[in-house]
Amino acid sequence: MATRRLPGEAWDELEDVEIGALDVSRPDVEALVVPNELVDGNVLGRFPRLRLVANYGVGYDRIDVGACRAHGVAVTNTPGVLDAATADLAFALILAVRRCLVAGDRYVRAGDWNAHWSAATMLGRDVTGATLGIVGLGRIGSAVARRAAGFEMRVRSVRRTAGDLDELLRECDIVTVHVPLTEETTGLLSRERLALMPDGATLVNTARGPVVDEAALVDELVSGRISAGLDVFAHEPDVPAALYDLPNVVLTPHLGSATVETRAAMTRIVVDNLLAATRGEEPPNRVA
Repeated sequence: MATRRLPGEAWDELEDVEIGALDVSRPDVEALVVPNELVDGNVLGRFPRLRLVANYGVGYDRIDVGACRAHGVAVTNTPGVLDAATADLAFALILAVRRCLVAGDRYVRAGDWNAHWSAATMLGRDVTGATLGIVGLGRIGSAVARRAAGFEMRVRSVRRTAGDLDELLRECDIVTVHVPLTEETTGLLSRERLALMPDGATLVNTARGPVVDEAALVDELVSGRISAGLDVFAHEPDVPAALYDLPNVVLTPHLGSATVETRAAMTRIVVDNLLAATRGEEPPNRVA
């Protein structure tokens, strides 16, 4: 059973896949396919024959791994194939924010070119030669670092909650977040840490919303002291209304893996995990 049909040709290799919601009891279902949806003890109780939760994505923070383990349910994800797409989006947000691309597009479409263009308006900030701080130097963070080399950026990095995170925040023009959401990383970029960022700095988050203290970030953005490119939010799909009209923030709806090629590759991995499980084999991308 899947909560939605997945894109890509690999999906057609599956037989007897029912598309449905998780709020209905189905005693005959042995595998669930979910895009990081809530799977907790209550959901597991509706599927007594369940043996596999195949997550469509690399992050599985909404799946209660402990409860799955207690019920004898394996959990898989789709690592590796979305690294490049997410790194590309992080850089797209960096460029969009630092060079005022969204505001510029809006003015052109509204026929307001002359009203907003002068030698002293629509001024962004340099990306080339800037200092980039990467919070979480895993696969995606490392892919961002490789892209930064093409922009002659000075790259600093920390792994999750390393002790020099505060120093990185003080010294970087741009900070991009690439850590998984765990108990340890929830609220990692707190109000106190956001205050360490220099005036004019930019925060980019393509990881998970709760890694950043969202209320504190909203306050910083409303003040105009820093800017941000945000693909993730604390309570998706809800976005703080205070952000809608701010010129110093670019908002996207969790598009990190949203390319035709990447989503098809993710489906391929999901299908491979499902087919392995039906053959009684160990799923190749088991996380629990």
